Amino acid sequence: MKFYLISIITIIFLTAGTAAAQHTNIGIKGGLNSYNIQTDNNSGFDSKIGLHLGLLGHIHLNNQYAFQPEIVYSMQGAKSGNTDLRLDYINVPLLVQYMFDNGFRIQAGPQLGLLLNAKAENGSSVDIKDDFNSIDLGLSIGASYVHPPTGFGIDARYNLGLNDISENSGVKSTNRGLQVGVFYLFGHRN
Repeated sequence: MKFYLISIITIIFLTAGTAAAQHTNIGIKGGLNSYNIQTDNNSGFDSKIGLHLGLLGHIHLNNQYAFQPEIVYSMQGAKSGNTDLRLDYINVPLLVQYMFDNGFRIQAGPQLGLLLNAKAENGSSVDIKDDFNSIDLGLSIGASYVHPPTGFGIDARYNLGLNDISENSGVKSTNRGLQVGVFYLFGHRN
């Protein structure tokens, strides 16, 4: 766990150094998630709807490319019958964006997820955090649009979990999710 925290701190300092030399915007974002858990044995989980809310930095590397690190609280999990599996993460996506001249962007990059809590809810709530890995590594792929004069935008992305999130099970389980949201970039300029 210390390795991951040191890695995040290092990335933040490197980003801050890069940001000082480039055109940078800070922003806020929020929206809806539709997450599921994919298992090797096809256990039959249904999607769970949740929210995400966070901060983002948008760093122009040149006229077409940008680097966008984010820190996002994300409500994830799945449903199985009458039981809701609630997994809350702090996700840190590190996205590279290609920016078109009209405000559209395509983006992709790695994502680090840190598990905050895990609960199974079926009339009562049971803490199951010990059953899950505290780290979730993934890949984010998506697109966004920013309205250049206002700094407001929309974002859609698919998050693909790469590592097993199950700590004790012999079945490999990974997060899968779709996020749709809005964002605002403070002091945005083209």
